[in-house]
Amino acid sequence: MNPRITLGTLAASLAMAGFSPASQAIPVYETADTHVSVEGLAAYGMFNSRQGYNGLQGGRHWREAFIKYGIKADTTLGEQGSAYSGFAMVSSGTWGDGDAGNFTDGSERTTKIEDAYLGWRSGDSLGWLGHDGLDISVGRQGFKLGQGFLIVDDGLNLGKNGGARGYNRGGAYYLGARHAFDRTAVVRIGGNEGWHGTGAWLKSDNHAQANTEMGVAALEYTRPAGTLGFNWVHGISVDEPWATEALKRREGMNTYSVRGDGSAGIPDANFAFEYAVQNSHGDQETAWYLQAGYQFSQVLWAPSLTARYTRYSQNWDMLFTGFSSGYGTWFQGEVAANYAGPFNSNTGVTHFALKANPVENVTLGALFFDFRTQGNRQSVNLDARELDLYVEWAVSPHLIVTPLLGLYRPDHSAAEGGSQSAGSGTNVYSQVTVAVPF
Repeated sequence: MNPRITLGTLAASLAMAGFSPASQAIPVYETADTHVSVEGLAAYGMFNSRQGYNGLQGGRHWREAFIKYGIKADTTLGEQGSAYSGFAMVSSGTWGDGDAGNFTDGSERTTKIEDAYLGWRSGDSLGWLGHDGLDISVGRQGFKLGQGFLIVDDGLNLGKNGGARGYNRGGAYYLGARHAFDRTAVVRIGGNEGWHGTGAWLKSDNHAQANTEMGVAALEYTRPAGTLGFNWVHGISVDEPWATEALKRREGMNTYSVRGDGSAGIPDANFAFEYAVQNSHGDQETAWYLQAGYQFSQVLWAPSLTARYTRYSQNWDMLFTGFSSGYGTWFQGEVAANYAGPFNSNTGVTHFALKANPVENVTLGALFFDFRTQGNRQSVNLDARELDLYVEWAVSPHLIVTPLLGLYRPDHSAAEGGSQSAGSGTNVYSQVTVAVPF
């Protein structure tokens, strides 16, 4: 339950297709030292699900859209590094029946400030830290920790049906119109190579997250073969009026993790893992994954295969995880992760992904997931399998079209402890999203 389309993920898609991500910004003022540009993203999606979940009877047809529009600027400060800033608004909405998970009703609309931040990079003024070895920023902005297993951003976009009416963030639940934390202070030290670290204070204004306040620290060591990292997330406070019993655990909760990712020096290979422990008022929960992948770069269409196993303990708090680096991270299953559950707790997930590029600007993908409930199977059993097939077509630097078909088969209906309302037959889910970065 989190965001899908961001400028960062689109830039990665465009780069893979041979387009320069820098081409998305529209310059409005440029000198040798100062750059000001307009940057934005429009997204539109059409969705259809034959089944409903979480008490929703019957299928649903709905549409979502948002547009993000803003300005970015940076300027050098002589020998004192450089300053940068950004400001953006987001307008969003949902139309039609509302989504299949019963989080929106199709009447959500709003326009709000999304980004408003200032930052400073050290340039070569602190030579012992390397170029831009110190980066300090404050304000309303996104924040990602490692590969996003714990924190991607503040992207949970519930609507009018998502619990208390105050949870409504104005539509585009699946597309994920909003990502920024409301208030932040972030310090990055040491650049991106060797030993480097991050410290952050984050304050959410998302009522569905009980306006959580957190402290974050990360230490990483990066070499060409990969990165090894150590993370700590400390829950400072939640707002009681919005906090469920599960979210109240966040006050004083500590989450520790060790993670790694990279090629391990093997061409075309990639490996990743993370093991995390949460401690809250005497309760200990765990979550972890192991992943391995390989791209057959010398084979027709350069296919890549990825295998991963993930396990979340029964009361694991998913924190601010979400769409990180492509389908399946950390939304596992388009139907399961967005509408049916499990939502990154009390489950083990076996995942296989196959991707290929028949032409440079087209990616074909197939994703398989097998979900197994870990505990409390008498009252809740979300065992299921899902197959997702998609095409990602970067038509141009300013247009990406992605159709997707999902087949979701739960073992149990809602009457039997599952979440699918009308029996346990296979749900056919389809969507087409169009993204226009500018």
